[in-house]
Amino acid sequence: MRTSNHLIGLLNFLTFLLSIPILGGGIWLSSRANNTDCLKFLQWPLIIIGVSIMVVSLAGFAGACYRNTFLMRLYLVVMFLIIAVLIGFIIFAYVVTDKGSGRRVMNRAYLDYYLEDYSGWLEERVASDSYWGKISSCIRDSKVCARMGRTITGVPETPDMFYLRKLTPVQSGCCKPPTDCGYVYQNETVWNLGAGLMGANPDCTRWSNDQEQLCYACDSCKAGVLASLKKSWRKVSVINIIVMIILVILYIIAYAAYRNNRRIDNDEPYGEARMTKAQPSAFHL
Repeated sequence: MRTSNHLIGLLNFLTFLLSIPILGGGIWLSSRANNTDCLKFLQWPLIIIGVSIMVVSLAGFAGACYRNTFLMRLYLVVMFLIIAVLIGFIIFAYVVTDKGSGRRVMNRAYLDYYLEDYSGWLEERVASDSYWGKISSCIRDSKVCARMGRTITGVPETPDMFYLRKLTPVQSGCCKPPTDCGYVYQNETVWNLGAGLMGANPDCTRWSNDQEQLCYACDSCKAGVLASLKKSWRKVSVINIIVMIILVILYIIAYAAYRNNRRIDNDEPYGEARMTKAQPSAFHL
């Protein structure tokens, strides 16, 4: 254990480097919140955790290198709290994104999305009127539907070519009507009524060829946003789990280094037993 202080100093530097992926994950979610997912409160816990790990790892590095017991004690307490918060955040992310996925459609490469396939806290938050107005406005401003247009040697793609495209959840849910509505493809964001009966899906009447409306008011659009969030969060959670495991290992080594500092401060030789044999008292009659 004599080398534990040097080891913890090195490992805390590595912890500082490991905080970068967490912070990067938060920034990535933030960029998606501005351009694709449009839900802007979910990235802040990751950013705060990443910055906290950076600061605490520097304190642990200084405490280990200079055998500062106070800094090491502070490092242990704060790092324990960070690990607990990170574990809670990972569990929360999996719980709120556990349910729901796209449905396969015959003769289509893309999936259709239905709000009834989702439930829980995140679904209620996304579907609420107070949040959805901001989210739909963000999707509209991001021009995600306007960028769907494709041409092959100057010729717009045919319906069969479009049906073979793998659309993102937001593109499928917000930029076209649900397949069961029976609309006929004209181009990526213009669909006309077919000759048959319109489907019973309420989104069928919400669809509009107005490029400012499209299916932004549809439940399928809300489901597409939820599916996109689930995909984004699962990617970030994989990184968080790996970092959490490494942090637990570092915490165990840091605790050993702290015990080593306490032993040195108490002038205890390495390996000395702390217990001594009690001497019987002398009795004088």
